[in-house]
Amino acid sequence: MRIILLGPPGAGKGTQGERLVKKYNLPHISTGDIFRAAIKEGTELGMKAKEYMDKGELVPDELVVGIVKERLMQPDCQDGYLLDGFPRTVTQAEALSAALGELNTPLTGVVNVDVNQDELLDRLTGRRVCKSCGSTYHVKFNASKVRNVCDKCGGELYQRVDDTVETVKQRLEVYRNQTEPLIAYYENKGLLFTVDGSKDIDEVFKEVTAILDAKK
Repeated sequence: MRIILLGPPGAGKGTQGERLVKKYNLPHISTGDIFRAAIKEGTELGMKAKEYMDKGELVPDELVVGIVKERLMQPDCQDGYLLDGFPRTVTQAEALSAALGELNTPLTGVVNVDVNQDELLDRLTGRRVCKSCGSTYHVKFNASKVRNVCDKCGGELYQRVDDTVETVKQRLEVYRNQTEPLIAYYENKGLLFTVDGSKDIDEVFKEVTAILDAKK
């Protein structure tokens, strides 16, 4: 089972991804993890990527796809995988499609976790983190017993810079411009399945697994 997980920041992809890899016993592949592993192992592509990263530059698409392809050829991916955070653009998706064609390993499906912008803003801007122990809370969905005080250690809770309204709106705008076009791309290929990510976590998981089980 070869799956791509799509969805904007705050849609709950991380939670669903964790559950899916456990249920189907799949490696959970993110570009960040791949880059770190390739650099640590000192692969040729990993070293090339490091040159760009050390300069604070974006790693070119052809290099990203090469590293992803390298990872997908490893033994633990022979029975499938879950790709999270890649592809990010239609250009990357086209390159990935060509790479999978060469490997003769077509995608099983692309799961799009859809949540409207107002709810995403609620979810993302409501997160609070403990300065002392790092525990996370949410002012609406998982509030601490005492406002801005950690239940576990009594530390002060704060809002991270990347959780402010301005930053969250910017992140969502980047997603809309760069990644949202993938929805139409994979829909045209007959691979896309969209689920309502605003539902309860268990309900979303049930819907996703029902879709994937039908594709086996």
